Amino acid sequence: MSRDIAVAPLSEQRFHQPDRAVVHSILAGIILAMFLSALEQTIVAPALPAIGKSLADVDDLPWVVTAYLLAATVATPLFGKLSDIHGRRAILLAAIGIFIVGSLACAVAPTLWLLVVGRGLQGFGGGGIIPLAQTIIADLLSPRERPMAQSYTSVMFMIASILGPVLGGVLTDHLHWSFIFWINLPLGGIAMVMTSRALRQLPRHDRPHRLDVLGVSLMVSAAISLLLALDWGGVHYPWTSWQIVALFAVSIVLWASFAGRLLTAREPFIPLSILGGRLTSAITCAGFFSIGTIIGITIYSPLYCQMTIGASASVSGIALIGFMVGATLGSLLTGRLLTRLNHYMRVPIVGLVVAIGTLVVLAVYSGQLSLGAFTLLLMVLGAAIGPMYQTSTIVMQNAVKPHQLGTATGTLNFFRLLGGALVVAVFGAIVLGSSGEQFGSPSLAGLGTQPAEFAIAFRFVFLAAAAFLAIALACLFAVEERPLHGPARLVESGID
Repeated sequence: MSRDIAVAPLSEQRFHQPDRAVVHSILAGIILAMFLSALEQTIVAPALPAIGKSLADVDDLPWVVTAYLLAATVATPLFGKLSDIHGRRAILLAAIGIFIVGSLACAVAPTLWLLVVGRGLQGFGGGGIIPLAQTIIADLLSPRERPMAQSYTSVMFMIASILGPVLGGVLTDHLHWSFIFWINLPLGGIAMVMTSRALRQLPRHDRPHRLDVLGVSLMVSAAISLLLALDWGGVHYPWTSWQIVALFAVSIVLWASFAGRLLTAREPFIPLSILGGRLTSAITCAGFFSIGTIIGITIYSPLYCQMTIGASASVSGIALIGFMVGATLGSLLTGRLLTRLNHYMRVPIVGLVVAIGTLVVLAVYSGQLSLGAFTLLLMVLGAAIGPMYQTSTIVMQNAVKPHQLGTATGTLNFFRLLGGALVVAVFGAIVLGSSGEQFGSPSLAGLGTQPAEFAIAFRFVFLAAAAFLAIALACLFAVEERPLHGPARLVESGID
């Protein structure tokens, strides 16, 4: 039984070089599509109270968020694999189309559970957009050019992260909560038209493959069971309850079955060369812990400001903006460095060392920092750890054949999202353990009355984050540094 090798010979790694106008047209279309997906992850939060009141269902509101995240997580590897089979253009248009249909379903939903169904459709389409866009960048540009293009997407993510809550609040207060979904229809239509035209000129690397339906089903079911356990544990049920224990047990059995399927399937859903290769497995592990830590810090930084500093909910968002600005600036700098350095792995390694040191400082001085000092440290942390997004993507794509780009990129994004779920669950268990309260209960508003207790809890949160990054750093040392081939035209042309 033959297996694909992890790296194609240089003779196979030839990159079709479209002219600059085509490059710009394709990048504009896919960045708009990515913006829609990123925006929808943050724009809903300010509208949740209005949605619950309008649809007369407050108890089930968390499903509006959970449905999107679950669907997006399971969609990432599936759409990546399908794009390797049927081509990027058709699958990206399908993902945008599903996202638009889901947005329409959300906008007209008469009940909360129909809204949840619409959010699931949105998440399924949005979860496919991100890895497909990253894969298209890999098809379009040589490895040496990709860092700059990936840095542009980092700027887009920062804008979406900051604009989402603001836009969601404005539309909800001055129009109606449904407009946070209605705006996706014209923007999605524009993105579909732009990508449909531009991607006709994209070089194609798709090959006939079989879709391992059983393998997909096992992996999706295992992921859903694990995500539900991590999402509900300590929130809706105690960690030791039979419901959470059963979900973990089911997930373990399904993951084991999926592993067996990978070893026995004629053409497994994820090639063993991706999961089993030293480089690809090491960079996936590094992405799992580093990106997971970014997600956890993003969620818990505002809570630190409220619980230990006593800042209001709106003021606590300043610290998060500082983190996102740092991450974006670090990503832009990394994009320039990766295109110029031969020993490019030194960039993320130095970044993680700085990030670990910053987290240790946060742990030591937890509860003693002003809002300004905390924001400044978060900016440094973001600049140091943020570049792991593009570095992990570029290293993974540089290690596989062109016809495996979709599967490899989707797999990496899948495990990065799983890492986020795990890190958030660990952080939540630490904070909740110090309060003795159920997270999300009505008593959350009073958590800031015990700043000393929560300062101690967040000290362990920052130490846990440092430990996760130390694991990621160890994985980076196991990554073989392979040359990024091709010209750096985006830098040489002066458009960076």
